[in-house]
Amino acid sequence: MINKKQEAHIIFEDDTHIAIMDKYPIQLGHSLVMPKLHHEKIIDMSNDEVGELFSRVPVVARAILASTGADGFNIGQNNGKSANQIIPHVHVHVIPRYQKIGNSWARRMITKNNDLEELAKKIRNNMKSI
Repeated sequence: MINKKQEAHIIFEDDTHIAIMDKYPIQLGHSLVMPKLHHEKIIDMSNDEVGELFSRVPVVARAILASTGADGFNIGQNNGKSANQIIPHVHVHVIPRYQKIGNSWARRMITKNNDLEELAKKIRNNMKSI
């Protein structure tokens, strides 16, 4: 799609990024924002590259909202097969949401406060080594 070898409905493009309509949308207007430079996962990108990618999201989201009349939107970004990443190229989902339709999220876990604090401590410690 980035190299124009596959059909895509392009809604935004500049020298380094492209946004297209999702071929299998969750809601009307569901789109993908992606860098042209290949990275499989967001953790493969530099912080500056991630910032550049996400700086395009509000531009695309505003145009989608204005075009669809959506009341809000979700942003999604999957990394790895277990996270439901189907295409092995970094992309950000912009999914419009409509009050009259509603939306559903997966069930949430219920956990204890001390379990959350213990995990938070582990994550903070690992942050120091990354």
